[in-house]
Amino acid sequence: MNANIPPRPSHESYLKHRRELRWKILAPVIAASVLCVLCSALAYVATFGYGGDVTLWAEIAEIWLAIPTVIFLVIIFALVGGMVFLMARLLSVLPRYTFMAQDLSYKMKAYVRRGADAAAKPVIFLDSLGASINRIFGKR
Repeated sequence: MNANIPPRPSHESYLKHRRELRWKILAPVIAASVLCVLCSALAYVATFGYGGDVTLWAEIAEIWLAIPTVIFLVIIFALVGGMVFLMARLLSVLPRYTFMAQDLSYKMKAYVRRGADAAAKPVIFLDSLGASINRIFGKR
């Protein structure tokens, strides 16, 4: 059963990885967990012990929950205001350039149509000539 498990490496990089796992990953996670539990215990004692005021702590928590929302909405408001300002500026300049682009597209359409007609003209001429000859000599 132990035959399928490879032996643990004992080279320096593996040992360094194990040390870093302990001090750079596990230690901060454990410290943060202990700090979170201590803060929760402190909040519990401050709220319910020694005549603590539950309403006061609820209002403080509500303020701390509202602050990120307000900051996010101010940023969104600034972005939307900036976009409205830029669109107003763009709409004062844009009609002239859109007219130029539309005029260019109409000119290109005329050139493309003329080129397509010129490319198809010999084929249509030969088909109509063949149809005329067939009609004259009675073939369908």
